[in-house]
Amino acid sequence: MSNGSERVARKAVVIGGASGIGWATARALVADGCQVTIADLNTDGARDRAAELGEPHTAAQVDVTDEASVGRLFGETGPVDVVVNCAGFGSLGMITDLSVDEFRGVVDVCLNGSFIVAKYAGQQLRQGGSLVSISSLNGRQPAVGMSAYCSAKAGLSMLTQVAALEWGPRGIRVNAVAPGFVETPLTEGSSLVPGLVEDYVENTAMGRAGKPEEIADAVVFLCSPKNSWLTGEVLDLNGGAHLKRYPDVLSHVMKLAEA
Repeated sequence: MSNGSERVARKAVVIGGASGIGWATARALVADGCQVTIADLNTDGARDRAAELGEPHTAAQVDVTDEASVGRLFGETGPVDVVVNCAGFGSLGMITDLSVDEFRGVVDVCLNGSFIVAKYAGQQLRQGGSLVSISSLNGRQPAVGMSAYCSAKAGLSMLTQVAALEWGPRGIRVNAVAPGFVETPLTEGSSLVPGLVEDYVENTAMGRAGKPEEIADAVVFLCSPKNSWLTGEVLDLNGGAHLKRYPDVLSHVMKLAEA
């Protein structure tokens, strides 16, 4: 029988939680005492991850570009304490060559999707709650051939700050983490392009790529009730890569294509 002294677990939703940074974040939040819902476009992946975590953790399907899907997710979760949005992807192509549809596709996930998540998360976050988005070094550092991704992530930085202003009076904190090059399933293809990973590492002050767990630890810090006075922050977490230049990814890929 409960004597009322047990701490009630905070409820967390991790969007894009089936792999990479999202999965590392889900595990870190569980270790921090949260009850986690892993939401992902990959429904089977989300279910498998939730099964790894065990009860009371759950899985859900969500498409961040579909307002009805996001609305349904938060309608089913009800009031929550933590929302982490890890959904995103990029494209590669010079502005004069990139199709409008491809540009829109990236912006639709990385910026419009972040707005939709914020809209419905903001309706369900309790006082003292926290929304953290995974942004990117490219939100502040331009890169040749990455106009869509850079533009979307820069927009996400401003969306984060506006949401922090609007929700501050409710005691809700809104922040973002902007990683540099992190070893995840999404970036593993970079190793197939000769010299690309080495270029990233050379232009990182600490001389190595990041790990998903390092990003997850920062997210847990931003979501913690102990971190009650930090909001509107976009945290550069890139081993000092923002102090150097961004690799010319497109040139590396073109050299591979010509080989």
